[in-house]
Amino acid sequence: MSGGRHTEPLDVHLIALRGSETGPEVLLSRRAGDVYATGLWHLPSGHLDGPEEDVVTALVRETGVLVAPADVRAAVTVHHRSPGGGARVGFFFEVRRWLGTPRVMEPDVCDAMGWFPLDALPEPMVAYCRAGLDAYRANARIALHFQEPGDPVAYTPAVDRLRLVSEAGSHSVVPDAVRDFAERAVGRISGWTDVSWVREGSQVWRADGAEAGVWFVKIHQNDRFHQREVCAFRSWVKNLGPVAPRLVAADESLRAVVITAVPGRALHGAVYPPAEERRIFYRIGQLAATIHRSAPARPATHDTLPLGKLERHLDGARAYLAPGDEAFIRATAERAAGLPALTVGTTHGDFQRRNLRWEKATGTLCVIDFERSEDGPAVRDFVRLSDAWDGRPDLYEAVTDGYGRPLTPAEEEHLAVLSVLDAVSGIQYGMAYGDLELVERGRRTLARLRSTSRP
Repeated sequence: MSGGRHTEPLDVHLIALRGSETGPEVLLSRRAGDVYATGLWHLPSGHLDGPEEDVVTALVRETGVLVAPADVRAAVTVHHRSPGGGARVGFFFEVRRWLGTPRVMEPDVCDAMGWFPLDALPEPMVAYCRAGLDAYRANARIALHFQEPGDPVAYTPAVDRLRLVSEAGSHSVVPDAVRDFAERAVGRISGWTDVSWVREGSQVWRADGAEAGVWFVKIHQNDRFHQREVCAFRSWVKNLGPVAPRLVAADESLRAVVITAVPGRALHGAVYPPAEERRIFYRIGQLAATIHRSAPARPATHDTLPLGKLERHLDGARAYLAPGDEAFIRATAERAAGLPALTVGTTHGDFQRRNLRWEKATGTLCVIDFERSEDGPAVRDFVRLSDAWDGRPDLYEAVTDGYGRPLTPAEEEHLAVLSVLDAVSGIQYGMAYGDLELVERGRRTLARLRSTSRP
C-alpha cells in the first residue's frame, strides 16, 4: 500500500434537463469571483455538509428550485483528479421536474446561468463537468477522469482524460483487434462511446481522437452488409460530397470500417414545426435525386419486386400479423405479379429518418449507413419514408418538389407493393433482432395500406 487511506471529498452535480424544438437542453452556470475555474461553465453543484447528509439530500439543497427526492435519478459517478493532484468523487444526478425557476443563488461565485443544447455545449467549460456530461450521454454508470499535471482546467479535446468503465455483462467493449485497426487508421483514440442502435447485432462506436477529430467505427453483421457499404463508399457515395461520411479505412477480415463524422442530429424521434418539416422534406427529395442521378438508370434485367422472399418473411412474421393482414399481403403479391419492371439504378436501400441527419443552422441534410445499398428502382428509397407523409400531403409535395418531379403512376403502384413487402420483412426482422420500432412501423404500414387500398 502507498499513501494511506483516501479521504476524498464528495460532490453532487445537477443535470437539469428540459425539452426544446431542437432537442434536450441542460442547465449550466458560470463560475465567477475568487474561485477555482472562474469564468468557466459548470453544472449546478455542491458538497455534502457532513456524514449525516446523503447525496440526494445535498443535491436537493443545492438546486435553487424545489425538487422532490423521488424525481432525482442517478446519472453517472465520476472519480476525478485535478491537474493539481487533488482527487474527489462526483455524483451526477438527472432531474427533469421541479417547481420554481432556476436562478443564481450565490452571485459572488456565479455570474450567469442558462440553458444549452446537450449536444452543443458552450466553451469554455470545466473539464471535470464536461467529463460527467459526456459519460452521461454515453450511458455510462461509472467513469474515470484523472487529469495530469499541466492539463488545462477547461475542457480541451486534445487532452480529454475521460475513461468509461464498462458495466457487468456489457457488450459495448471495443474488441482489441478493432481498436488496433482504428488507431492504425486515425492515430491514438482517447475516448470510445457506444452509439449502437438498440437492437441485437448493432456495433457502432464514436471514436474521439487524442489530437482532436471524431470518427465512427462500425462492425457489420455479415459479409454482405460489409461488402455493400464499402462498395458504396468507394463508388457513388463520394460523389455526394460533405453530406455523407467518407471512408477512412476498411478491414474485410474484421468486417469493420472507420468513417468520418457528419454534422446534424438524426431525424428519428425529432419534432419540428410544420414549416421546418417542409424544408427538411424538400431537402430529402433533393438528396434522393442526387443519389439516383449518381449513375444513369438502365433497363432492369430481373424482376424489380422481390416477391421471391415473401414466403420466408411471412413465416417469421405470421404470428405478429393482425387478422386479415396475410390475405391482404397475398392479394397484393398476386396483383404485383402483373406489373412491369421499372428501370434500375443506384439506391441507398435504407433511406429513412434514422439514417438522415439535419443541421438546422445551415439547412444541411446528411445521410449515413449504406450497408443496404444496391441497384434497384428509384422508388425503393421512398418506401421507408412514405409513412412519414401519411396524412401530410404538404410533406409529400415538398419531397417531390425537391426530387424535381412527382412519382409516375407505375412508380406509385410499385411503391405500394414494395411498402407491403417491406412491412412484412420489417416485422420478421424486427422480431428476430429485437427492433420493436421496426415491428410497429411494419404493422402501421399494413394498417394504412389496407385502409386505402382498392377492393
